[in-house]
Amino acid sequence: MPIWFAYTLIVLLVITSILLTLLILLHRGKGGGLSSMFGGGVSSSLAGSSVAEKNLDRYTVLVSVVWFAAIVGLGLWLRLQMNSIS
Repeated sequence: MPIWFAYTLIVLLVITSILLTLLILLHRGKGGGLSSMFGGGVSSSLAGSSVAEKNLDRYTVLVSVVWFAAIVGLGLWLRLQMNSIS
């Protein structure tokens, strides 16, 4: 496989790592979290979690799946490179 594939995966891994960190910090914890700073903490107690929280959950899961796929892809690429050397 070409080397540009590995560089693409590394860039994707760095971007998704930063996004994943930011998305996790935006989640509401027991104390309200950073999501309450941006209006995400305003939800009625009858409705459970707000639409913003649900969308934040979906985005977090999506970014984490892409992050995991980038790690697996990079590991497979490294394994193929090691096998082609020997």
